[in-house]
Amino acid sequence: MGKLLNIITKLHKSTQRDYLERMNREKILCMKKAKEFEYDFWDGDRKYGYGGYKYDGRWNIIAKELIEEYNLHDGCKILDVGCGKGFLLYEFKKLLPNSNIVGFDVSNYSIENAKEEVKNFLYNYRAEDKYSFVDNEFDLVISINTLHNLKIYEFKQAIQEIERVGKNKYVLVEGYRNDAELFNLECWALTCESFFRPDEWVWLYDEYGYTGDYEFIYFE
Repeated sequence: MGKLLNIITKLHKSTQRDYLERMNREKILCMKKAKEFEYDFWDGDRKYGYGGYKYDGRWNIIAKELIEEYNLHDGCKILDVGCGKGFLLYEFKKLLPNSNIVGFDVSNYSIENAKEEVKNFLYNYRAEDKYSFVDNEFDLVISINTLHNLKIYEFKQAIQEIERVGKNKYVLVEGYRNDAELFNLECWALTCESFFRPDEWVWLYDEYGYTGDYEFIYFE
């Protein structure tokens, strides 16, 4: 089993959230709309998801920390499972111009509206399906805010595929440590299918043979 990291938590904490306000805004309807992962989820009203997922450079520092953590070099291969609009891969490409980047996402809309500079490296695909890559093909495989959107049997397939194709792996999911954080997570989450405490996530990683690194975000 790998290390517990603290890379994205500070970015997560920089956003203010009104948990009760989201719960009271037709949340069941909003969940159904969000799970389409199309315009409304990315760029529609905030009650459906991001409320406008635009490039603002915030992923640059994350790319730098991941490059340092995994000693990535120009010419390395990076896979992003659940890449969204490709903003993090774009930052990798800026910092490592000769890197080989690949990303896929379940959302057609996010791929069609991805950062133009990396759009040709992205495609539509599901995280839980068999990947068309050989074992250890990538120097780093990342998956951020994606795996908790899978049912547990889908998660098993996804985490085992991430393990198979990556020399180094880093995944981030939502979790909770107490009843207050569980309440906030249930209020806020629109697409989450798997709600677990960190020790439960770690148990699943071990159970399914995942040896990479991991991080959790909480809704405090």
